Amino acid sequence: MKIGIVGLPNVGKSTLFNAFLQRQQALSANYPFATIEPNVGVVDVPDERVDKLAELSNSTKKIYANITFVDIAGIVEGAHKGEGLGNQFLANIREVDLILVVLRDFSDENVVREGSKDPKSDYEIILTELILKDLETIQAQEKKLKKIPQTKEEKAFKSAVEKVRDYLQESLPAKDVQFSDEELEQIKTLHLLTMKPMIKLYNVDETKISTKVKENTADKLYISAKIEAELAVLSEEDRKLYLGELGLDDSPLNEVIKVSYETLGLQTFLTTGPKESRAWKFKKGMNAKQCAGIIHTDFEKNFIKAEVIKYADFVLAGSKLKAKEQGKLRLEGKDYLMQDGDVVEFKVGA
Repeated sequence: MKIGIVGLPNVGKSTLFNAFLQRQQALSANYPFATIEPNVGVVDVPDERVDKLAELSNSTKKIYANITFVDIAGIVEGAHKGEGLGNQFLANIREVDLILVVLRDFSDENVVREGSKDPKSDYEIILTELILKDLETIQAQEKKLKKIPQTKEEKAFKSAVEKVRDYLQESLPAKDVQFSDEELEQIKTLHLLTMKPMIKLYNVDETKISTKVKENTADKLYISAKIEAELAVLSEEDRKLYLGELGLDDSPLNEVIKVSYETLGLQTFLTTGPKESRAWKFKKGMNAKQCAGIIHTDFEKNFIKAEVIKYADFVLAGSKLKAKEQGKLRLEGKDYLMQDGDVVEFKVGA
């Protein structure tokens, strides 16, 4: 799963990317197109459950689930026609699963504005460029659909293409279209840019962040890239002190990571023991056998059963043994749909 960080030039994308990684990997500079080739980094998903399980199990290691962030070159008006780094920019977006749209909402006039006016119009520029590129893709497909579709798949594809065309021509993204299951399966093959989920990320002044984070929603979040860059180089103790001075309980960036994870339809099951406590990401709707395969392919092949305890029950009991004694441990078969926060031990054959 990859998350693309996009936006107009000089809105704080690379500063934010470096803050995610807590190191200086991407060039952050006050001029357009400081980023050309995309920067890629793997980021842990904060999860207090791993910390608690490690404490209860006296685990030697803690391993968190992770997601990949991609810092993509700035977009400009006309990108769909190749303006700026347009074609390369759009090709890089095609590779990601979720788009984080960074919008300039800070007042530092020392940072060059490259086409940026205000968050609303900046977002419209980005969405318009994605829509126009998708419209090119759809129009190219329509030229190939001159013959009358014969198969069920061909009919579903033609119907999906026509629906998307109508929406795009009204400046609406393809993800807003209501598809049948068959149409959705077919339209996915085109990898349309506006089919991807998008989260607006407002980069605000550091003086406003403690107030703005209270306005966070699932598709609209607030951060201060400047503050996050400062937090990234501090010790854990100094981070807590600085956050306290700002009136924050946690880094807003952690909320961005968590919301991105959830938006991708990802959930977490947990394993714990003396060796390690670990979070494993899985797609919502996966069963126990499929989740066993995430740990190792042989686990899925030789799956017998899963011993499952709800995280809250495990914590209250204090250990797997006590949870079992209290009747909180369940034996589940291969078709059990894994739930977020399940603490699991898979039993497999030879």
